[in-house]
Amino acid sequence: MAGEADAPVGRRKFLSDAAAGTAGLVAASNMESTGQADQRAREQDAGQQAAPSDVALRVKALESILVEKGMVDPATIDAVIETYESKIGPRNGARVVAKAWVDAAYRKRLLADGTAAIAELGYGGAQGEHMVVVENTPAIHNLVVCTLCSCYPWPVLGLPPTWYKSAPYRSRAVIDPRGVLREFGVTLAEDVQVRVWDSTAEIRYLVLPERPPGTERMTEEQLAALVTRDAMVGVAKVSARGAAA
Repeated sequence: MAGEADAPVGRRKFLSDAAAGTAGLVAASNMESTGQADQRAREQDAGQQAAPSDVALRVKALESILVEKGMVDPATIDAVIETYESKIGPRNGARVVAKAWVDAAYRKRLLADGTAAIAELGYGGAQGEHMVVVENTPAIHNLVVCTLCSCYPWPVLGLPPTWYKSAPYRSRAVIDPRGVLREFGVTLAEDVQVRVWDSTAEIRYLVLPERPPGTERMTEEQLAALVTRDAMVGVAKVSARGAAA
C-alpha cells in the first residue's frame, strides 16, 4: 500500500485530465465490472465535456461578482467546500462503517439491506435512493463510480468531490480500474478481484472498507475517526494511523 502522500496525486491528475478534456470511451468491456455500466456504456467524442448547467453558470457568475467586490475570499470558499467534502459530510458514513466493524449482527443487516441498516442510525436517503453496501475483503476490492453524471450517496458521504464528477474518472474507473487505483496510491495484488459499481439515480453504493490491523482495542468512535470518504468510495484503504493508504 502506498503512503498518505500518494492519494492527492491521483486526484490532481483526474482534475488535470478533466481540464484537458481527455474523457475516453465509457464502456464495460475488458474489465471486471458489476452494476449498471454494461447497460449505460456509450461512446463519447474525444475531449467532449458536458456543458455546465444554467444553475452552475449562475452560481459561478455570482461567485465571480462577490470575489470582484471583495465580499468573499476564494480561499475561504475552497476551505468550506473541502471541509464539507472530506470532513463533515463523510462522518455519517464513517459511523456506519465503524458500527459494522464492531457489531457483527449490524454488519450482516447492512450487507443484506443497506437502506434499512443505514436508516437505523438516522441517516435516511434524502432523495429516496436505495443504498447498497459492498464489502472489501482480502480477495475483493470494490470501486464506485457514476458513468453518466455524479450520482452519489449524499446522506452518508456529503458533497461529491470534484474528481468523482470529472469525465476522466467516470470513464477510466470502468475501463481501467486498477490503473485508477494505482493513481490514488492503491496497488492491488493480481489475485485480488476488482468490482466496479455504477451508481444511478435509484441505486447508490457505499464501500465497507477492510478494518485495518492493529485496531482491535479501539472504540467505535475511534474507529470512525479512521474512516475516510475516499475509502468509502473505494479509491483508498483505511490505515490504523487514520490516513487513507
